[in-house]
Amino acid sequence: MELTEEQIERYSRHILLQDVGVEGQEKINNARVLIVGAGGLGAPAAMYLAAAGVGHIGIVDADVVDLSNLQRQIIHFTKDVGVKKVESAKEKMLAINPDIEVTTYHEFLYSDNAREIIKPWDFVIDGTDNFPVKFLINDACILENKAFSHGGILRFNGQTFTHIPGSACYRCFFKEPPPAGAVPTCSQAGVLGAIAGMLGTIQAAEALKYILGVGDLLTNRLLTFDAKTMNFRTINVKKRDTCEICGSHPTIDHLIDYEQAACDLKNH
Repeated sequence: MELTEEQIERYSRHILLQDVGVEGQEKINNARVLIVGAGGLGAPAAMYLAAAGVGHIGIVDADVVDLSNLQRQIIHFTKDVGVKKVESAKEKMLAINPDIEVTTYHEFLYSDNAREIIKPWDFVIDGTDNFPVKFLINDACILENKAFSHGGILRFNGQTFTHIPGSACYRCFFKEPPPAGAVPTCSQAGVLGAIAGMLGTIQAAEALKYILGVGDLLTNRLLTFDAKTMNFRTINVKKRDTCEICGSHPTIDHLIDYEQAACDLKNH
């Protein structure tokens, strides 16, 4: 697909980059990215990917906009309270860039639909704060051979890593979800709204780097930060040969619906 004159102007700051150019922008325009969660992390990721011209973006979220979401979920406005999050997000994404296509999934991600939903996409962004769904996304992406970005926020802290086939997966870091009640929920512990923007934009950058094939992705590395001190730390993690799903002899060959033990989707 060749760029039109209007698109050349729209994406001119990308095209000026040596690592992007016209060819790179065409890759972006032809890419397909799925965002699970239209909340704190998914909101900035969706806006930046839409603005960048990612040709087809999917949004998965079963919730409606709540007033308490607006402190951090910047894709939703006060007028959207009570509206489906996926529809609110789609409206803003098309407003910033009408060239793109947005597919919405107003449903929860479960073991019986996760692989079908994830299968058509090139890259997946985990924008949830829900341990069962994080493991579900990880396992579905491994089984479907998909790259994805993990993200998590709480209080003043954030963490993220990127998985591509062959690199460490979420289970290489954490074998299974924590037991119910072991981790405070967002509504119990709180979260600084801007933290969501910091991490969501990192996830969007990782998606664009993956599409373009430039730079070093956060593979086999966990990036963490504390916004109170603005200290960023990168922890190297090796792919675990005994990993239950991506190791040499995997023991998990199907998706699992774990018990909900963290905050639900509307509170992320």
